[in-house]
Amino acid sequence: MKLIIGLGNPGVKYLKNRHNVGHMFIDFVNKNSQILNTKYQILKTSCYMNQSGGFVQSTLNSRGLSPSEIVVVHDDLDIPFGKFKLQFATGPKIHNGIISIEQTLDTNEFWRLRFGIDNRPSSAKASEGETYVLQDFTSEEKEAVKNVFIEAVKQLTINN
Repeated sequence: MKLIIGLGNPGVKYLKNRHNVGHMFIDFVNKNSQILNTKYQILKTSCYMNQSGGFVQSTLNSRGLSPSEIVVVHDDLDIPFGKFKLQFATGPKIHNGIISIEQTLDTNEFWRLRFGIDNRPSSAKASEGETYVLQDFTSEEKEAVKNVFIEAVKQLTINN
C-alpha cells in the first residue's frame, strides 16, 4: 500500500456529511499523524462520489501505481457506526463511489478502509440510505469518529 485516497463530495455543502468520512479521515491524518504521513502518499478526491473512478484511474496513471497499491477510504452503511474494516477487494454491497472505481479500473483488487456510519434506529433502517449519508454527523458522532480514526491509523501503521 502506497497511496491513501479519501472519497467524498466537493464543496462546503457536503463538508460534514457522513458520505464525506473519507475526506474527513484524510484531514485528520494530515493534522494528527506524522507516522502515517511518512508511510503513505495521502490525498482526497476532487470530484463527486459517483465520478471517483476517473479520479482514481488518473491518479494511478500519473503516479505509476497499480490498484493493489492503494487504500480507498469511504463510508459504509453495512458497518455499524463506530466500527471500521481494512479489507482487500471486499465490500460494501452498494456504494456508488466504489462501483465507479471498480468499473473504471476493471478490477476490485484494491484496499478499502470502510468506516461504518450507520447509526440509525432499527425502525429507520428501511428508509432511503442516500438521504441518510448526505446528512451531517451530529456533534456526538463527530467526537466518536475521531476515536475510530485513531484506531484506523494504528491498523494502517501495522499493515504497512
